[in-house]
Amino acid sequence: MLVFEFKAYGKAAQLAAINEAIRTAQFIRNSCIRLWMDVKSTGKNDLQKYCAVLAANFPFANELNSMARQASAERAWSSIFRFYENCKKGASGKKGFPKFQKNCRSVEYKSSGWKLADDRKSINFTDKKGIGRLKLKGTRDLHFYQINQIKRVRLVKRADGVYVQFCVDVERSENIEPTGNTVGLDVGLKEYYTDSNGEMIENPKFFRKGEKVLKRSHRRVSKKVKGSKNRGKARQVLGKRHLKISRQRKDHAIKLARCVVQSNDLIAYEDLRIKNMVKNHCLAKSINDASWYQFRVWVEYFGKVFKRVTVAVNPQYSSQECSSCGEVVKKSLSTRTHVCRCGCVLDRDENAARIILSRGLGMVGHTGTFALDASNAWGDETSTLVGANLLEQVMSRNQESLHL
Repeated sequence: MLVFEFKAYGKAAQLAAINEAIRTAQFIRNSCIRLWMDVKSTGKNDLQKYCAVLAANFPFANELNSMARQASAERAWSSIFRFYENCKKGASGKKGFPKFQKNCRSVEYKSSGWKLADDRKSINFTDKKGIGRLKLKGTRDLHFYQINQIKRVRLVKRADGVYVQFCVDVERSENIEPTGNTVGLDVGLKEYYTDSNGEMIENPKFFRKGEKVLKRSHRRVSKKVKGSKNRGKARQVLGKRHLKISRQRKDHAIKLARCVVQSNDLIAYEDLRIKNMVKNHCLAKSINDASWYQFRVWVEYFGKVFKRVTVAVNPQYSSQECSSCGEVVKKSLSTRTHVCRCGCVLDRDENAARIILSRGLGMVGHTGTFALDASNAWGDETSTLVGANLLEQVMSRNQESLHL
């Protein structure tokens, strides 16, 4: 599934209608959550049927397209289903009990309620909310895809305007020549990551660099009277500042992940639990600014696209273990050089990257020189989602007697 995003332009009345559609979608989702809380054994089909009841009782809900109402109910069920799954797995900590949404920023349409123009430069929303025709501006060309391939259309509200997202039912896959290279990645705060070859990528620290401007914007918001138009304008400026930083992080993660995946046949990285790491209030801001989670997600995505092997390994003692002899050399966080009795002297992060690569190769059953044939590229099978049990997937794959 590919998602293409376009900036939408319309009149003030149309933007107000979009806001009303988003509020209606939020109302339907929250109503479905309330039904699930009040009535036992409420399932997905019950929530879908409840949408018709809401449309009959509330005129503003009836104005929203019927499939858009069903999409809102599906959002409610996804949060409920996630809660059930966490309970079954016995996940540690909070299980994610479904909550009422307070600030929804999107509404989703399915196959009806919208019509794309023949030139693919505008879209017309045909439900009773009165959104009408919106002009689209973007770099993607929708002429390559049929209308029936567009499964979902989302209206997303951000600090700098409204965007239209098209979810196209297409599997992205690209074939590139194997490189014969393998790499282990050790992420950090000083350097964004250090690989097993000793190469270090500088940490851009986008939030730290823009923090001065953000603080000034926060002060301007706090000085304005609550509920005034000037406060609304100041909040919009502040939102744009945060949006710029988030886009910088995403762009950096995408470009870096694509480069890493294209240059190597196997990428091993740490299976970090960022949620637990940010509990350290001294490092939480820097860890969030590094956006390791986003980098990992894009590495796994490009691993599937380019049919590369991506392996998440247990990071325990990767900084203490010697990559040469395997002996554990205890060191504090301030010690940046690994010195072992066997004579191995390496940068701390490079040593950890080599340990990560060694563990990654061991998890995929690798021995000897790595050589991956393009016809036998099995990145889709070994590339795991965040939080998945990689060992179980790899063990099941090794039973098929893959020979690298």
